[in-house]
Amino acid sequence: MTTSKSVRLAVIGGNRGSMYTKSIEFLEGKIELAAICDLNDEVLKRWKDKYPEIKTVHDFNHVLEDDSIDAVFLATPMMLHAQQAVQAMKAGKHVLCEVAAAHTLEDCWELVETAEQTGKIYMMTENFCYFRQNMMIKNMTDQQVFGDLTHAECGYIHDLRSATHTADGSLTWRGQMLKDYNGNNYPTHSLGPVAQWLGIHRGDAFDYMTTFVSKPSSQSGYFGEIFGTEHPGAKPEYWKQGDSSLTLIRTKQGAVIYLRNDFSSARPFNYAHYGLQGTKGAFLSARSSAENPLVWLDDRSPEKSYTGLVEWTSLWDYASEFEHPSWKKDKEKAEEAGFNGDYFVIEEFASAILEDRRPEIDVYDSVAMSCVFPLSVQSVEAHGKPVAFPDFTKNRSSYRYR
Repeated sequence: MTTSKSVRLAVIGGNRGSMYTKSIEFLEGKIELAAICDLNDEVLKRWKDKYPEIKTVHDFNHVLEDDSIDAVFLATPMMLHAQQAVQAMKAGKHVLCEVAAAHTLEDCWELVETAEQTGKIYMMTENFCYFRQNMMIKNMTDQQVFGDLTHAECGYIHDLRSATHTADGSLTWRGQMLKDYNGNNYPTHSLGPVAQWLGIHRGDAFDYMTTFVSKPSSQSGYFGEIFGTEHPGAKPEYWKQGDSSLTLIRTKQGAVIYLRNDFSSARPFNYAHYGLQGTKGAFLSARSSAENPLVWLDDRSPEKSYTGLVEWTSLWDYASEFEHPSWKKDKEKAEEAGFNGDYFVIEEFASAILEDRRPEIDVYDSVAMSCVFPLSVQSVEAHGKPVAFPDFTKNRSSYRYR
């Protein structure tokens, strides 16, 4: 339990963390912005100018030593997440962590073991789970509108080449990840909503997976275009990560998931691609802002699909019936806070702490989604050989929040 009526939160990483300030402000009374930790003085100054009462800190360890801080929000580079989360839980802090939770299996296990040993709440900020359409589909799957779920597809197809380097051509953490690993290295935005629809850790579980990756043509071509052919990044062999990574996952209950990740291919953004198939209906997300997400429901259709005469319907035609209760209640706040789901992430984290309960995306959910990264690297190295998911929940009975 917290030491105050609201959760006193320290944000670690000022640039990304600033995206959540409006959500925190809307939740005054549940959560309080207490401190900001960043290495950059200019970032700290911007926060101090906006929030004069906030503590500004350079050293993460100073935050962990501060007994007035109840929780930390890790908005730091991805490769730091797991070890910072472990440090924070051992220091008695609850943890809200940006995606992914970890990038090695060893870190995944250490996160689980630390959460179990400390009883601290760990939640991953998988905000794609809280998008309006995704929560509506979750509400529909909870009511079994689509019948028995057999297949899902999802993809984070997002040309982020400009985010892989600084102005002088040196690599950011995203670029370093593409240089060092070859697999499905950013799975959770795609997999998060699908895992919730399929009931992962709530009746089903990931079983095994396989991954194939294309060659790295687009990334090297981009570096040659921007920095010239003498830059090492202009050579395809500089990059381990291929342009497009394709993963197939089978669950214990027999559903199949198609997961695509692509940071590099030249095309319009489609970072929220989803599809769902059941025995009584199907869903397809929109490809652009000019389209609507689509559903077809067998029991609402005048014809059967096997006649070839059926048509898709806009998902929003069913909003009056299936809008998620959270969006019915707080739609205006969620839209003003930005990026659709950020408000609900903060609200759920704070509520889980104050109510001393399991959050909707807990440590087991977080590592199950995140471990696709290291498992995919193994599969690619073995020419697409299937690899099994670890059972991170084996000690669940000993995991208690306190």
